[in-house]
Amino acid sequence: MTTALELDERYGRRRRSRASWIIGGAVAVVVIIIASWVTVSQSIDTVDADDLSFELVDERTVTVRFQVTTPQGRDMACAVEALDEEFGVVGWKIVQIPAADTPMQQLTATVPTVAQATTGLVNSCWPL
Repeated sequence: MTTALELDERYGRRRRSRASWIIGGAVAVVVIIIASWVTVSQSIDTVDADDLSFELVDERTVTVRFQVTTPQGRDMACAVEALDEEFGVVGWKIVQIPAADTPMQQLTATVPTVAQATTGLVNSCWPL
């Protein structure tokens, strides 16, 4: 009768030692810890902006109301845009948002335009 050891030697299979399984497991744990830290550190500075409304004041001005959720105690900035009917940018403004005690703030930005706009929105926000 052929034993498992003889079959392993015949077909070139090697048995893994217990140490290799321990090292492989330790490497996997380290990779999971690093991936978790990267995810958490990126979400700490996450800024979320939601458009609430816009008003076409006149042919050269749009007012945009928006809400931002920011990390407490951090200064922020948002790019607010005015778009025409073909979704071309006809005006934009960078809005500086000072640090606040609450994570959620509602703001209003008046954006000057070079042509008639049909909408206004927040393009993006970032921590300063």
